[in-house]
Parts: sequence; C-alpha cells; structure tokens
Amino acid sequence: MMRPGTYYVGDLCYVMHPQWKEVCNLMFACDGNYVLDGEFNLANGVRIALHSTAYGDGTYQDQQGRDYPVDAGLIGCIRVEDVYDPEWYLAGMNVVEFDKPFQIVYNHGVIKFVTADSSTIIEINTAEEEYA
Repeated sequence: MMRPGTYYVGDLCYVMHPQWKEVCNLMFACDGNYVLDGEFNLANGVRIALHSTAYGDGTYQDQQGRDYPVDAGLIGCIRVEDVYDPEWYLAGMNVVEFDKPFQIVYNHGVIKFVTADSSTIIEINTAEEEYA
C-alpha cells in the first residue's frame, strides 16, 4: 500500500530523471523479457508504484477526462515531495491528493488507483481500441 499524500500520477519517466536508471533496473530485474509491476522502494527510500499500459505509449484518459501521456509504457505515482525539482517537472502534470492509503490495481488494461476501503480514486483504461 502507498501511504496518503500528494502524488504525481502518470508516466514516471517524466519526473524521475536522476533515478530513472534505477527505476528501469527494478522493472526489468528478472530476465528482461517482461516488466515487473507493483510498488518499489528506491535505494534512497523513495517509494513508487507503477503498472504497464496495455498498448504501451500513447495518451490515455481517466474517468474524469484528464490526459496521461505515456512514453515509457507505464503509469505510476510518486509523492510530489520526492520528485526532483517538482516546480519544473510537475508543471501541467496530474497531481492528486490521496487522503487514504491506496494501491494500483490492474485488470485487462484498466489501471485503478484504489484506496484500502476499495474506493476508486482514478481509473485509466489503457486497453481502449482508440487512443491517441
């Protein structure tokens, strides 16, 4: 579970520049043939969560019509306070306040950010046939 707080939600490649190599090493930790999804702790204690999209790169929308551009084939989250230079990197990005612990749940291309009491905060369908 991710703890409550203010999070950037989207493709982590946009906000993890100094730590992107470490994130990639975690995601491809097995044999490199598939991507690990889930929650990860980085070497400096920063916690992230991520899940692959159904069709890789593109622009996906959540249930409220917010856009999520994707260039690394994943959607995830990181606390705003853990983003390197948040004023610059988060300009125009999706920042969400989670007031309860939450996790990312994936089902047939739909990525949901769900609280411990099963309330869905964000739902992004990455398996729709038409996407940007």
